[in-house]
Amino acid sequence: MIRSLILAAALLAAPALAAPPVKVPPSLQGATVGETVARMKPGEYLWAPQVAPDGPVVIVVSIAQQRAYAYRNGLPIGISTVSTGKKGHETPTGVFTLLQKNVDHKSNLYDDAPMPYMQRLTWDGIALHAGNLPGYPASHGCVRLPLGFAKLLYEVTKLGLTVIVTGGAEVPRFAPTPSILSNDPAKGKEELFGGTLWQPERQRTGPVSMIISSADGRMLVLRNGVPIGSAPVKIAGEVTGTTAYTLGAIENGIYKWIKLPMPGETLAGPVEVTPDERARLTVPEEMIRATASVVTPGTTVVVTPDTLRSGGAGKKMTVMTAGK
Repeated sequence: MIRSLILAAALLAAPALAAPPVKVPPSLQGATVGETVARMKPGEYLWAPQVAPDGPVVIVVSIAQQRAYAYRNGLPIGISTVSTGKKGHETPTGVFTLLQKNVDHKSNLYDDAPMPYMQRLTWDGIALHAGNLPGYPASHGCVRLPLGFAKLLYEVTKLGLTVIVTGGAEVPRFAPTPSILSNDPAKGKEELFGGTLWQPERQRTGPVSMIISSADGRMLVLRNGVPIGSAPVKIAGEVTGTTAYTLGAIENGIYKWIKLPMPGETLAGPVEVTPDERARLTVPEEMIRATASVVTPGTTVVVTPDTLRSGGAGKKMTVMTAGK
């Protein structure tokens, strides 16, 4: 019974996070997240909020990539192409707080230019908003987004959330750097990617999400965006793309996990994970017992072929710390 809490996440053969919400280009079928990001064309975006229905939102903008990433409860729910500031009007890098929101904002600096779904980062004119995306930096310092993505993002954000703007090309992954998991940074990497770690006291309340990486053979547990656990896992068979699941109900001690549709994928109805699919994933008994105390209906699980260790340039990027 308890084993099914974790093992039910192992339906691993569905299409990857691969394309804009409306149409899935064949060239992106089965791609990893990193490949998907590299292939996106100006104006394209991915949006899958169902993989993390609740929790804190963090936004990361990469100037080098001309991409924006939205995370909720430590899981990526959106990736979009952007256009940042052109030469002489560069978008500033750093960590910002969302200061103001306005659906129908007009620029105070540039002849009342429309800035739909404006989300202000600084009081001197830097904001996220919908605008033209030519495929390169072209704004006066703001971060332009596709109109559809700007609207969707606007609906899930709140004043005070964190926006990170980086000049580098690192691809933010699903998890924070190892040192966040330990009071002793020197032991962080060993604990996160070596054995089993369980620290529920780091965040005692909030929605729970789990990330399973076939590249690392590793599972991480996040509560309200804060990592509280890590364990090695074994997965039978190949993981060809990113898939997601939610715990739909607990009936008579039976945990019923349901597959979530990813961008470009349509499900005819609820698809429950079968016992054979659950058997593909092996988790240490101690982690199964530990997670039994935090998993409830609404808990989400994401399975990915991507690594949790670092970004695309081999550097670690801390993006989900929930103020810790």
